[in-house]
Formats: sequence, structure tokens, C-alpha cells
Amino acid sequence: MGAESKSRGCFWWLLVIAIATILVVAAAVTLVHRHKKNGGGSSKSHPKATYLGSAAYSQALVLSLTFFDIQKSGKLPASNPINWRGDSALKDGSDVGLDLSGGMYDAGDHIKFSFPMAFTSTLLSWGVLEYGAQMSAAKQLDAARDIIKWITDYLIKTHPSRNELYFQVGDPAIDHACWQRPEDMDEFRPSYILNSTLPGSEVAAEVAAAMASASLVFRDDQTYSSKLLKHARELFEFANSSRISYTSSYEVDQTYYNSTSFGDELLWAASWLYHATGEESFLSYVTGSDGELYAEWEKAPAWLSWDNKVPGVQVLLSRQQILTGQSGSGLTQTGLAKYRKTADELMCAYLPDSPTATKDRSDGGLIWVIQWNPIQHAVNAALLALIYSDYLFTSNTKLKCSGEVYSPEDLRSFAISQANYLLGKNPIGMSYLVGYGSNYPQNVHHRAASIPSDAKKYACKEGFEWLSAEGPNPHVVTGALVGGPFQNDSFVDSRNNTMQNEATTYNSAALVGLMAGLTSTNQVTLSAWK
Repeated sequence: MGAESKSRGCFWWLLVIAIATILVVAAAVTLVHRHKKNGGGSSKSHPKATYLGSAAYSQALVLSLTFFDIQKSGKLPASNPINWRGDSALKDGSDVGLDLSGGMYDAGDHIKFSFPMAFTSTLLSWGVLEYGAQMSAAKQLDAARDIIKWITDYLIKTHPSRNELYFQVGDPAIDHACWQRPEDMDEFRPSYILNSTLPGSEVAAEVAAAMASASLVFRDDQTYSSKLLKHARELFEFANSSRISYTSSYEVDQTYYNSTSFGDELLWAASWLYHATGEESFLSYVTGSDGELYAEWEKAPAWLSWDNKVPGVQVLLSRQQILTGQSGSGLTQTGLAKYRKTADELMCAYLPDSPTATKDRSDGGLIWVIQWNPIQHAVNAALLALIYSDYLFTSNTKLKCSGEVYSPEDLRSFAISQANYLLGKNPIGMSYLVGYGSNYPQNVHHRAASIPSDAKKYACKEGFEWLSAEGPNPHVVTGALVGGPFQNDSFVDSRNNTMQNEATTYNSAALVGLMAGLTSTNQVTLSAWK
């Protein structure tokens, strides 16, 4: 899976990973030495962003959407373009008498985690809502909508009643003891439930956010949109009433997608419900006492991720104020002003020349926060910056950072710099988007891609020979956005390098919106959602 903290099941599997990690770090140390010897090091060097052209970003958009077809679980449509993928996990949910087939695998393994899957859907919906016109011009809007619906159709099935949510299919200990194609799986795949006895606020709230945001995407289908909104309301009420982390109910998931708080997801869900319904009660929720508790107003900038939605909330709620001039009254006005101020501070942290610029960057200028899947934070930051730049452009507003004034174009330039880095404009010339350019990872940590189409069924452990096999994966994981470099911009293309060389759906979700927005040669004028 793609979370920052992982366990790989049985002892020998852990040993394999440990040895591989030592080798990766050793290789990285060597690269650090070479980098410094050649004039690199820790000196600040932020490459000037050059717009690569609409065609380049359109190509990246097409590729990034392709990855989701690779990750699909369940009965695949006849139109599925990935010839080395087939139907898988068709019996999911049978242990509880439900059909829980469908959805997506989060990364290179085969567990279905609704927490990151729902976040993936929410980010995709946000990208469509802001840059749907650009996706349409690139002939990719239908593909993006289809991917969102593939996920939300599954999420609907996981919510059979008001206070019941099946949030995971697959036992990590069983799954991580295997290396095989998803089509070959015949191991027991248990279904895990959240309910009044075993609550989980952050997962229920994130699924509510996914449903609410998707209800806006599918406004042209009133029946489906209303259905999504009904589930979103019920799930938000379930999440808000319990206020207990899902990892308290299921401690095993602390090893995988360990949530540090449920408060950010509650605000995230309420913000999307406000945009979807226009109901003031949701605005009062995020600007009142719950905002005081969880919004991190005027604190040091945080980084948007599957675990922390606060930066997304700050930008999303600033949208209303910037584009419509809505400021509310009393506590609502004060709360919205605090979200806007904190969002401004976040944008100032992104800008490399700002007096309050973050130092969390690689030597080559990539936003770099942690060594496990660092690209997640960079691509999310770029998406937020691009969206915010277009908010400011639409309202003819500038950004002030400790007395310095910056234009919307400055923020767009930052977003371009991050996008370009991902596409290969970096110190080692590596495209971290598989299939883009000529130099991209060949050994992505991805079970299905690593095993050839040899008409042989591999049992649980029989496929491990392909984990350690020499040579590139027999199948290209087209559109995968892998974890990315060390802080010194080095990267080790190894199948065992899960820290850098595993891709996730939520990485790609942010990339879709980012690349769609950049297909426009100029700033994009945005409008209020109706």
C-alpha cells in the first residue's frame, strides 16, 4: 500500500524489505556524495519555471488518468484499455453477505482501503469542478468522470445502512505475505466494518466528502447526485456523532493508514457539504467551535495529504470568500477570514522567494516533507497553489507575504515548477510519471505489472520470484506517479524500493487536476459552483 508507515506481513518479507532499504540508502548516500562533489549540496537553488506548452501537460493528463484503469478491482468493463488486467476480487463482501466488488487498489498491493480511496475521489472531483472545461478541451472529462463514478459506485455499496460503513476489504497480514496478480488471488479477503460499536470518524467523514464533492460533479444526473448527497449527509452525521478514530477501533491499521486526527476530515466533509447544499448549518460548523478546534488557524503551514485535509479546507473555504465576496456575519465572517488568512500564509510558504518560504524542499526545488512518498506533498501543494492562483486572478487580487506583494502568476509559476520537476526537469532528468518522456522508472513496486502474461496462475507465494527478478517490469504501469526522490534529488529505481518507487491513486488524483489546469496557456477564470 502507499501510506508513509508500512509493515510487510511475515518476518521474512520484512527482512527482504529491510535489506533492500539498506541497499537503497547506501545507493542514495553514494549519489549524495557524487551530487556534492559535482557542486550540489544544501544551497538553495530553485529552478525557474518554464511553461512546457499545453501539449506536454495534456499528454501528462492522459497518462495520469490511465493509471486508474490499472488500479481497478472487480468486474472490468469491456472497454478497459489495459490488456494485462482482468477481473479480480469478484467475491469481495461475500463473507458478510454483500457485494463489495469494485473500487480500486490503492497502490502496488491488493487491499481496498476506503480512507485513501475516498480521498482520491474527492481530489479528482475537485479537479473536475475547477478545471472541467480544460479536461473537456483535452477530451478527458468523460474519462475523469468515469473514474470518479467507479469509486463512488463502490463507496455506495460499502454504506448499506445509516451507521454502517465497510471501510476495508483484505487482511494486510494475508495480503502482504503474497506476491501475485490480482486476477490470481484466492486467499480469504475479510470485510471490515465501522458501526456504532466500532466507529471511525475520519473514514466516514472522508467518504462523506467524496460523496458530496461527486454530487457536484454529477449535477447533470439529478438522481445519482441526490443519492450521493443522501449518503454524504448520513455519513457525516455518523462521523460527527462518534468522534473516535478508526484506528482505535482497528489498531492493526495504525501500521498502514494511521490517522493522526479525525477533526480535519470533519471540517473537510462539512466544507464539501456546504458547497454541495448551500446550507448555512455546514458553514456555521466549520467557522464555529469545530473550526476553533481543528482548523489550525494562523499556525505554521501544514501539508495536504491523505492524512491531513486542513490545507485543503483552508483553500476550499477561501474560494467562497474570494470568488463571491461572501463574508457572512458574526462568527461566520470571523471564521472565513481566518481560513483566508491561513490559506494566504500557506501560499506564501510555497513561494520560494517569499520572506516566509518553507525550507521543506529538495535541493532541486521540489516540496519535500518526508522521505516516504515525498511527491504526494509536492503534487498536492502544486494543485492547491494553481487553484488559489486562479481564485486570485479571477478576483483581480494579489497575495501579500510579510510586506512583499506577489501576483497570481507567481503562484502559477510555483505550480509549474513542481509539475515540471515531476515530468523530468530535475537534477537527474528523471520523469516520475511513468510513460512520460524517455527516462522514467522501469521497476515500479507493483505486483500486477511485475508478473508477465504467461498464462500461468501464481499462488500466493509463487510470484515472489518476480519481485526479485532482474530487468524491468514486463508491463508498464502507465500513468503511475511514484513516490519520488530523496531530499538530495537522488532516486533508486528498484522494485523493492517501496519508499520511492511505489505509486498511489491519491498521487495521481492531484496530478489530474494539476495537469488539467496547466493545459491552459494562461490563468483560468473560475466561477461559483451552482
